[in-house]
Amino acid sequence: MSATIQDVALERLRVFAAVADHTSFSKAAKALGVSKGTVSRAITALESQLEMELLHRSTRHVALSTAGVALHERIRHHLAALQKAVVDLPERDEAPSGLLRMTAPIDFGAIVLPPVLAAFTRRYPAVRFDVRLTEGRVDLVRDGYDLAVRAAAGPMKDSALIVRRLGGEHGAFYAAPAYLARRGRPRSLGDDRHTWAMHPSALKLLRVPAEAVHFLVDDFMLARQLLREGAAIGLLPAFVARPDVRDGVLEEVPVPGYSPVAGQVVLVYPSSGQVPRKVAAFRDFLVEAMRHGAR
Repeated sequence: MSATIQDVALERLRVFAAVADHTSFSKAAKALGVSKGTVSRAITALESQLEMELLHRSTRHVALSTAGVALHERIRHHLAALQKAVVDLPERDEAPSGLLRMTAPIDFGAIVLPPVLAAFTRRYPAVRFDVRLTEGRVDLVRDGYDLAVRAAAGPMKDSALIVRRLGGEHGAFYAAPAYLARRGRPRSLGDDRHTWAMHPSALKLLRVPAEAVHFLVDDFMLARQLLREGAAIGLLPAFVARPDVRDGVLEEVPVPGYSPVAGQVVLVYPSSGQVPRKVAAFRDFLVEAMRHGAR
């Protein structure tokens, strides 16, 4: 009866290779972390399957037979390659490593992520990034992403995702100091003495007529640039305006009749299985960065 590779258990071949390398059942058992009896039974079973003697045994010595030498030569490189393939898996490393695929809103990606990614890479250089910025909702599991940053107006209802809150955010009105010096401050929301810039979704929420808005802009980065140029007063998420407020380029403008709309920024990732080290490391790093002012 001839044996095929399907018949011969990989573990028995691994035991045989250890005995061949050490020319000793005891030393092979110690190297493999098993009992001498386990090694002996594995060799006996392998020889039975192959119907040939692989080892010559005496009370003191173990030597390879002709068939044993041939088998050892044929399998040792393959076993070493398999061992290396398993050991070198990124998630087996103690330090986070491998490719991390993520998505984020365009404005968050352009303003918040660059310093965070740069600092994270200095700490964990073995992690590589594939970052896709989009305002659309990505199916993480279907599209093969590790995590996503999302803006959420309310609780997340997708039970297939784990949600970590990165921070509470609100929308506010901002303008350049030069604009305010030239035009003064608004008396009410939609004050026709002023030029307004808003996202289309804000019109219905704030009950502002479209004709009162000079710049209807669905991209917060463009809206921010208009405000920096002194073209208007505009409604921006706080994290979009924060760097410019800190640098004195923009300032928050209280608008009578406007109540800030609260929201939150969250990080989400699939809930099934063990969280990869690279995901856990970036999650914790981003949460900490947001807590200490990366926002």
